[in-house]
Amino acid sequence: MERRAFLRASRAVGLVPLSGSVVASRSATAITGQGTYEPLGYLPITGAAEAVAGDDGETAYVAATTGFVTVDVSDPADPTLLAEERDLEIGESSLTQILDVTVDGNRLVAAGPANPGFGVMGFRLYDVSDPSEPIPVADFETDYHIHNCYLEGDRLYVVANTQEANPLVIFDVGGDEIAQLGYWSLLEHEPGWGDIGMLARYLHDVYVQDGIAYLPHWNAGTYLIDVTDPTDPAYLTHVAETTLEEQRALADSEATVYGLPGNDHYAAVDETGDLMAVGREAWATGGDDPDRPGGIDLYDVSDPADPVRRGRIEAPRTTDESYRGGLWTTAHNFEFRDGRLYSSWYRAGVKIHDVADPAAPDRLAWWRDPAETGFWTATVLEPGETFIASSTEAIPNTSLDGALYTFPIEAGQQADPPSLREPTGWRDGDNETTEPNETSEESANETSGRNGEGNDSISGFTGVAGITSGAVALEWLRRRRENVQD
Repeated sequence: MERRAFLRASRAVGLVPLSGSVVASRSATAITGQGTYEPLGYLPITGAAEAVAGDDGETAYVAATTGFVTVDVSDPADPTLLAEERDLEIGESSLTQILDVTVDGNRLVAAGPANPGFGVMGFRLYDVSDPSEPIPVADFETDYHIHNCYLEGDRLYVVANTQEANPLVIFDVGGDEIAQLGYWSLLEHEPGWGDIGMLARYLHDVYVQDGIAYLPHWNAGTYLIDVTDPTDPAYLTHVAETTLEEQRALADSEATVYGLPGNDHYAAVDETGDLMAVGREAWATGGDDPDRPGGIDLYDVSDPADPVRRGRIEAPRTTDESYRGGLWTTAHNFEFRDGRLYSSWYRAGVKIHDVADPAAPDRLAWWRDPAETGFWTATVLEPGETFIASSTEAIPNTSLDGALYTFPIEAGQQADPPSLREPTGWRDGDNETTEPNETSEESANETSGRNGEGNDSISGFTGVAGITSGAVALEWLRRRRENVQD
């Protein structure tokens, strides 16, 4: 059944560093008529977080906590290190906690820190005309941490969270000097959100297409903002799974940070701009239903005045779905391309869905290795041929390796996929797995057809090398706020 979204709409539009040698890439079994599905290759990258693909279809750029790396993926079966930029500085201060890079054409921006409390804050602009020799062009210091940003042409869109506000800030990075052009603030648009803690309205990410910025504001919902005039951004519409009144009642409880409904973490649209996906990074909290990992909701936004939720891809289930359990299967980052959705689910792997009918997403491929990987993102490298996915070390109570993986864009099934039920040793550094022992729901998902991701009918400040996810950032801020109030 179609479900109308909550909305308000205006009529106005307005590695330890990498060594020279890496382990051999994993070779994929040939895709046969039976559809055996597995990675083409991989490259270890210490501190790996967000990965983006270059316009040439042959280069990948990976945020790596203390900097970023560039990777030659012209042969997807043999990803090769091109350059490693570590120990970035703004002025004479170290820029670290770099979990996001953004690339457009021959320019790259590395921003950070992703969370407060890590020294200098801001971003550096690079010329990557030659990906093997990135050249720093300019830098800019801010008074707020930068969890994510988005580069489009000469404009850089930055999420600017502080205790007081959570605006989108837009910069001109095309001239000799970086200049701020304008900003849009949720609190100026809807002041009532200022009555509750910033955790419930945290601006986690930004995606821009055809003059519209898509802003996932955690529990406040995902906002569509007209940025055609960057000096005067204007509200268009938004969707939300919870209300301001409901968030007031929670009063910054654990459910505010970790639990559904809400937790709008990442949003993007397809090429037409008519279909929007909102990913919800969430965990079980022991509270009321829905009390489970977050999935991806699909919205028809062809009429901005009347968004409609058309479908949902549920997260895979596992035995311990809490944040601190470390068995994360919640949705993370993704990309639309040519009627397909490429998605990452931390330890539950990566997936490809055909979303031509958003009311019935059709799963084409799924690959996972929960003892070894926790996928941060999935994005197309070469349309119709290859996509890339980065695996992170940043999941608490685990022993995982950072890496960049390459995958074929094909339908298929993984041979003997590992269970998402916790084998002995996942939490103590021993990655040897036991025989698969699937939960009943996972078994049902595997046998209920390609839509089977669940019932569709209807950090502590933790992490390897200081890497943190969106929810970890919010946990850090929540504890900091409690300490201040105490």
